[in-house]
Amino acid sequence: MRIVIISAVAKNGVIGRSNGEMPWHSKEEFAHFKSTTLGHPIIMGRKTFDALGKPLKGRLNIVLTKSGFDPGFDDVKVLPGLKEAYFLCENENYKTAFVIGGGQIYKQAMESADEMLISIMNFEAEGDVYFPDIDEKVWTIESRDKRNEFEILKYVRKNNVR
Repeated sequence: MRIVIISAVAKNGVIGRSNGEMPWHSKEEFAHFKSTTLGHPIIMGRKTFDALGKPLKGRLNIVLTKSGFDPGFDDVKVLPGLKEAYFLCENENYKTAFVIGGGQIYKQAMESADEMLISIMNFEAEGDVYFPDIDEKVWTIESRDKRNEFEILKYVRKNNVR
């Protein structure tokens, strides 16, 4: 199974606020996110799920938390960590799973992900949650796709460096 990190990142590295809010609204980036993740499992932390307010349709929603969290939706899976989420996705025969945030989940997932789709927004944003540093010894940019409001960088892991 292929594990893909997907994130929108402001020029200054901001991905959000610690209360789970997104510091911007981009219809173009949301459309890219939706078309890319539709039909695949999405793995997120509890704050990210809280910020969404409800499960995203057409995807298996997996929320990672160590506390006894009730998302309020029967179709949302709550698991303690990435290992359990990956195991569930493999058992359900998914070919690709997307890690969608937040900051701590991205940091953990960078050790196991196969690729990253990072939308670099054309602006800086106010926030206190940042995307983790990308180690150029581990990751290489395979492609770039320029859009109006952002550029999508596709990173792939170099020679399976883990």
